[in-house]
Amino acid sequence: MLSSLQAIGPFLQFGAVGALTLLSPFVFRALDTAKKQCSKFLITVVFIAVSAFIFLCPPFIKSPCLIEKYALPPKPKLIGHRGAPTLAPENTMMSFNRSIACGVAVFETDVQLSKDRVPFLMHDHESEFLRRTTDVKEKFPGKYFNHSSNLTWAELQRLNAGEWFLKTDPFRSVSELSKEEMETARNQSIPSLRQLLNLAKQHNISVLFDLYSPDIENDTEDTVNTILSSDIDPRLVLWLPPGKREYVKKNAPGFIQVYKDTDMLMENNGSYLNVKYSKLKMEEIRNLRAKDITVNLWVVNERWLFSLLWCAGASSVTTNFCDLLKDMDEPDWLIGLERYRTIWIIVDVASVLIMTGLYVFQWRKQCVCHKEGMEPLEEKECPGEWLIHKEAEYVNLG
Repeated sequence: MLSSLQAIGPFLQFGAVGALTLLSPFVFRALDTAKKQCSKFLITVVFIAVSAFIFLCPPFIKSPCLIEKYALPPKPKLIGHRGAPTLAPENTMMSFNRSIACGVAVFETDVQLSKDRVPFLMHDHESEFLRRTTDVKEKFPGKYFNHSSNLTWAELQRLNAGEWFLKTDPFRSVSELSKEEMETARNQSIPSLRQLLNLAKQHNISVLFDLYSPDIENDTEDTVNTILSSDIDPRLVLWLPPGKREYVKKNAPGFIQVYKDTDMLMENNGSYLNVKYSKLKMEEIRNLRAKDITVNLWVVNERWLFSLLWCAGASSVTTNFCDLLKDMDEPDWLIGLERYRTIWIIVDVASVLIMTGLYVFQWRKQCVCHKEGMEPLEEKECPGEWLIHKEAEYVNLG
């Protein structure tokens, strides 16, 4: 909610000024027709208070995109969330290959270990294990698996991991695929971690993953051994799982340690933070970046949000829509603070002048109505016309 307000705050104020200006004639009419002085006083006070709030709120609007273009931080790098899940079935080799075309800096995935200790890629675990993204119910009818250790790697390889994508169309993007791409998606299988490491090594792309495990001790050791035996540059491995971190630091000192919250980051003197975008304020992002801490925010799928985090200085974002964000050369909007203040003053002054004009027009129109005899004229309502009217009465009497 706060992020969206920061994204539209400056424009929301301009819109509020416009709405206030358009509504002002109705307020003036209500003020004119009110019969009791207390009613007139209440209308006046409320209108002035609302106007003052709207006109004077810009100094309190905080948005990271209220900066000069020369001060704009570098564009955040893109991390493919389970590959490119809008273009291919998530956590498949097709998905990661498609994300390469987006220029991703990091493959983000999820690792589990099979019964025979092979690390493989799969997000859903426990009660949802395999059920959403494979045909496990057809291949193993009547059986229910809730842990990765329930099946061997050979059994996992029998499952289809792509047909579901074409059937459910989770991002309403299947229609954009060619026939060849659809056929490739239809024939995807569950990949092993080693397959992804080989792809990452080939393209010099980092790998970031969660480890879902009922046996964190043994699974951590086997996962580390798999990575080390792949001969990938250890600096490309972003180690996120918190379990047995000390073991990992000792046996794989080249891995970059990634932390899920700022407290743990500071306790371990870390340099890489991976958190949900809503967990950090924009100012906190800037402060962390000023300390040379890499900040990755997840999951960022909208242009406006990416723009906001770009302005705030985020190092990278994890996204499902790498194809959408890769083509952005600059944030959706960027206004220097001085320029914004100038626009704010011009808009406010223009609104005041327009409302004054509307009030005068309505006042003079009321005077004309009195002049034509539609209502009895009173001195307090239209003083100039009242004097003319009285002079005419004296002439007629003479």
